Amino acid sequence: MRVSELLTFGLLQAAASIASPQEARNKKVTPSKRPNHAIAPHHPSKPLPSSPDRTKTCIIQAKGNGTDDSAAILKAIKDCNNGGHVVFPKDQKFTIGTALDLTFLNHIDLDIQGTIQFTNNTDYWQKNAFYQTFQNATTFFQLGGNDVNVYGGGTLDGNGQAWYDLYAKDIYILRPILFGAIGLKGGRIEDLKFRYSPQWYTLVANSSDVVFSNIDIAGGSVSKNPAKNTDGWDTYRSDNIVIQNSHIDNGDDCVSFKPNSSNIVVQNLWCNGSHGISVGSLGQYVGEVDIVENIYVYNISMSNASDGARIKVWPGAASALSGDLQGGGGSGAVKNITFDTMVLSNVDYAIEITQCYGQKNITLCNQFPSNLTISDISIRNFKGTTSKKYQPLIGYLVCSSPKVCSDISIENIDVKSPKGTNLYTCGSIEGIEKQVNCTVGGTKGGNSRRGVELW
Repeated sequence: MRVSELLTFGLLQAAASIASPQEARNKKVTPSKRPNHAIAPHHPSKPLPSSPDRTKTCIIQAKGNGTDDSAAILKAIKDCNNGGHVVFPKDQKFTIGTALDLTFLNHIDLDIQGTIQFTNNTDYWQKNAFYQTFQNATTFFQLGGNDVNVYGGGTLDGNGQAWYDLYAKDIYILRPILFGAIGLKGGRIEDLKFRYSPQWYTLVANSSDVVFSNIDIAGGSVSKNPAKNTDGWDTYRSDNIVIQNSHIDNGDDCVSFKPNSSNIVVQNLWCNGSHGISVGSLGQYVGEVDIVENIYVYNISMSNASDGARIKVWPGAASALSGDLQGGGGSGAVKNITFDTMVLSNVDYAIEITQCYGQKNITLCNQFPSNLTISDISIRNFKGTTSKKYQPLIGYLVCSSPKVCSDISIENIDVKSPKGTNLYTCGSIEGIEKQVNCTVGGTKGGNSRRGVELW
């Protein structure tokens, strides 16, 4: 039962109060000052909307002992919508065991000082989490609307261990995403800790003019079953997004630009254990047109990762990467993408461009070239070392046909393998051999060099 149903049946128990700022201070609850971190050094292509001051304050008190606080949270948010400031006081632990649809928000600040933990009731969440249509993604909650700010220095905890263990038994389960910005038009998500997400940490879908700053992401498995597909951010059908000044320790893409992501700035990130900063995967679904354009990635520290900069596109014919991820045959374009300044340490490939994502048979991939074009790509100012995994190679630059790849510039790359080499596998990219040290063929061929790898 979702919270909207609880309200219908009149089961809501009030655990929130509306107070003036002075009354809040009298209750020894101090609302946080909105951070508004500077966007620097690079700026989005369009100005961000202003966010007026809030005029009322709602304070939530956790029930404790793992009791579901969802109904009280919804009441406080509704009471303080349209110009208010909702405070989750520090040193309190709030439990959410009910799916919250918060796509109605308008001019509101959510001040999370304490900890919000989602229950590990996997049966409930598989049935009630919000289905987001793309790649079977689901979210614990949906946060959307107009002019919404979330901050406070607190923690969102996805209680992921039960999900990591369950996924090891059944790859077809639907694991919720920790933070879902769905249809958010204007907002800032700042000064928060994200922990133990069952799947991706953040999905930004159908949203625009949103800034993420000073987000700390971490949380792995304590059992033999790893935390898989824990992307830091995935953007989808979204425009004018900034992701900056954050620390990400995860097990999949640090940031991934999914279909129809545009005008995005990613800067000043520390990424560890990830699959790199990735465009894609794209072209997974027949009949879908995937566009990713105008992306600027700047000043990234990338350690213990599979990739630094990566562009991954499905081939023109269907293939299967794993039981729960298969596709190919979609169309679209990747254009005006810049990766500028990255420091690498123990990264398998410094740079990877592939149009055979998910297809282990490279001959078949070349027979059915990708329907997506890749053009106007600039990758520059990289330094550091790769891992031993593919040495003497440090990169993989292979398109399925020279007709669909053009204007790819790679310059000032000071990256070497542990043996001191700087070779790349190259193929079907016109002029690439004049920019990097190419070896034709490489090792193990295409994406077969990695085992199963998701999203």
